[in-house]
Formats: sequence, structure tokens, C-alpha cells
Amino acid sequence: MELLQFVISGLATGSIYALIGLSFAIIFNSTGIINFAQGEFVMLGGVLTICAITLLKLPLLAAILAAVAGTTLVGIIFERFAIRPLKNATPLSLIIITIGASILIRGVVMLLFGKDTQALPAFSGTTPIEVGSATLLPQHLWIFGVTILVIIGSRLFFHHTITGKAMRACSFNRRAASLVGISVWRMVLLSFVISSALGSLAGVIIAPLTMTAYDVGVMLGLKGFCAAIMGGMGSGLGTVLGGLILGILESLGAGLLSSGYKDAIAFFILLLILFVRPQGLFKKGETERV
Repeated sequence: MELLQFVISGLATGSIYALIGLSFAIIFNSTGIINFAQGEFVMLGGVLTICAITLLKLPLLAAILAAVAGTTLVGIIFERFAIRPLKNATPLSLIIITIGASILIRGVVMLLFGKDTQALPAFSGTTPIEVGSATLLPQHLWIFGVTILVIIGSRLFFHHTITGKAMRACSFNRRAASLVGISVWRMVLLSFVISSALGSLAGVIIAPLTMTAYDVGVMLGLKGFCAAIMGGMGSGLGTVLGGLILGILESLGAGLLSSGYKDAIAFFILLLILFVRPQGLFKKGETERV
């Protein structure tokens, strides 16, 4: 049945959007800014993995680890030299900085690796697996598995570790967190480390299906941002559900209507949510005590 096939494809794509959305939410909750360079972290994951395989002749697992580490290093440099010096900058200024970093990273990758689209080998072959009347690729299982592990890991980290609780405290009230001895800037740096690693991991696991190039991060980043908005910019289940819903709707729209509407659907949903429910579909409206 075609409908089941569209749903399976949508869940796989939505899982990627969920991972990217989580990385958006982590930085937003720690800094109050939206990192529009997040899509470039996704792109770096795929590009650096291919580079490690082709140039350094590393096996796949080692190449993935090297790519995640390299992307994380870029995230650390970005936070240390672009975000941290602007301590009193407005959120708008910081957003503009992230857009500039996005353009810079994209340009450097284009100069170093060219404009050609490159493919990453599938992790477990390409033989389709039948699921009822539909099929899915082994790479889809990797996407589902990694997404589930990240969700469980982030839940345990943010709710059951001292560092995770410190990051949550900074997201609620940075001044109060600093007064009780939490290093706010260390938590901000850690948020960039986690978000860049998550973004690169998303780029690695989707590269065998969509291939990668210097400019693929723009659209993936915007759709991950859309997933985060749908979830209310929280770093939890809401963002994951937002990504999955977005992926399914996008797949159904492309399959039942036209593939030309695929990207438009995401932005239509984003605008609709911002007008109707700006706090997100899965986040309750907050009231401020006086």
C-alpha cells in the first residue's frame, strides 16, 4: 500500500528533523538564541565522513567518529571566538552572527571539497526489507535506532546527571544558576558541543540516502528549526514529535500531491504554527509571576 510506504519514508526523514530540532533546542535553552549555523553542522557530518574515508582511508566507524569529533571542534571554535566575546549582545545580533557563520562554513567547505554531490556508503547494504506491503532500507533502521538512542540518552543526561540539571537550570534562569555556583558559560560551551555532535550525527546517518554536498545543510537546518518550533523549542519529546509529524506530512504531500510541494509544506506548517500557536503544539503557554 502506497500510504504505508509514505509513512515509513516520512518517519525516517522526520527522525532526522527531530535530531536537528533537538540540537536547535539545546542551544536555544542555554543561550536564548537560534543557531542558524546548525544546518552546516549537519552538512559537515556527512562531508567529513566521506573525506575521512576517501582521503584518510579510515574504516566507516572510525570515519564517523572522526567526523563527529571534527564537527564538534568547529562548534567549540564557533562558541569560543564568535559567541562568547559578545557577552552583552542582543539576541538579534547573535542570530546575525550565526547566519554569518553558516555562510562562512558553507563557503570554506565549497572551496576545500568542491560543489559536487557525494555519496556515503550505506551502513548495512541496500537490500530492501519488506514490511507488509511496503519496503524500507537497512539505512532506515539505522536512522530509527540512532534517533531512539539519542532520545533516551538526552533524557537520562538532562534529568539524571548533575551537568544536565545544571544546563536545565541555566535555561530556566541564568542569573540564579550563576548565583548558586554554576558556570553559565561552561554550560553554553557544552550546549554547542552537544548540538554540533548531534547535528553531525544526523548528517552522517542521512548521507547514504540523500547524499551530501556543501549546500545541503541549509534546507535540513530550516526543517529542523521547523520541528523545534512545532515542539515548542523544548529539548524533549515535543521536538521529536514535531519532527516526526513534519516528516510524515512532507512525505504524504510529496507522494499524494507533488514532489514540488515537499519543501513548501514545511514552511507552510511553520507559518501556520507561528500564527495559531506560537508556543508550539506540545508546550503549554507560560504565565509570568509578578
